[in-house]
Amino acid sequence: MIEPAAATTDRTPPPRVPMWDTARFLCVALVVIGHAIQRLIHDSDLALGVYLFIYAWHMPAFALISGYFSKAGPPTELRMRRMITDILLPYAIMESLWTTVKFVVEGRRVFDPTTPSWTLWFLLALAIFRLILPYLALIRWPLLLAIAASVGIGYLDNVDKTFSLSRAIGILPFFVLGWRMREWDLVRRWFSGLIPRWPVRIAAVALFAAWAVIVWIGIDLWRQTDLRYWFFYDRAYDRLGDAEWWFGLVRLGVLMLGAVLAIAFLTLVTNRQLWITPFGRSTMYIYLLHSFALYPLRESGILEGTAAPNLLLVTMIAVGAALSVLLGTSPVRRFFQPLIEPRAEWLFRESESESRRTSRPGPTGSG
Repeated sequence: MIEPAAATTDRTPPPRVPMWDTARFLCVALVVIGHAIQRLIHDSDLALGVYLFIYAWHMPAFALISGYFSKAGPPTELRMRRMITDILLPYAIMESLWTTVKFVVEGRRVFDPTTPSWTLWFLLALAIFRLILPYLALIRWPLLLAIAASVGIGYLDNVDKTFSLSRAIGILPFFVLGWRMREWDLVRRWFSGLIPRWPVRIAAVALFAAWAVIVWIGIDLWRQTDLRYWFFYDRAYDRLGDAEWWFGLVRLGVLMLGAVLAIAFLTLVTNRQLWITPFGRSTMYIYLLHSFALYPLRESGILEGTAAPNLLLVTMIAVGAALSVLLGTSPVRRFFQPLIEPRAEWLFRESESESRRTSRPGPTGSG
């Protein structure tokens, strides 16, 4: 029987469970594929359908996994150090790099670390999650509170992308759900066979099939209503159309859809070691580096106005998948480690209470 990582300490890394590493890689690969095909959705209904199918649940699943591997106890010195070295310092480095790239390519001279560039919003969201989780854990119904905050934040047009606050609160329920899943011991029950697997997996396949059909049948409506923006969780309701009081119910429905599909996805991930499983340890490398690789393609204009958008869609899906594998390899990880996992012992004062030679799991539990 495979036990989850709930009983591990800050000093002891959790045992590797193949399912989680495989799930991490699949989620981050879908992030890359989604960004690779984003320029095609204006010219191809099929591209928009694939895009909506992915975006309904891939970041919710990523946040859920991150929550599962997060601890709600009082912050120790080691956790505070890791907040700096694993999240804040990489954010500062990557944001500086993006500022340089945008200056060279676009001539933009603005350095604004309060507004994260492209994919960097998730790092700040993780920092916010880690900061508030110990307080949420004190509440009797933390998941209900997180859902209320996500729905309610859409009514406030003064909460925006600054420090990723709107998006962090928007997807907070998925992070809290992941943490609660470990508290409820659901994974141990799943591994031990207390939950019947095949009926659940058949239901999960049916859910994904139903979502795919709904996306395709209503593709014209989804394009007209800009459904994709609802999956970003970063806009006030009055920026998503003529805001109505019931827009909060739409956000609630989107949250429920993301949660159900994210859990369905996890039930379909095997616990066997696959060839892609080791790449799950490199999710933050793939996540943070792929945007630099895709940036020239997106800015060149070659992905827009093509005569064969569906053929290009298949090509870009393959490019996204291949790029995910490439960026997860050991040579890439070794070369970019100073940027993604900086060793910053020089930054901290000497301490006798915490060891700095412990294993470093990544912000999403990888490592």
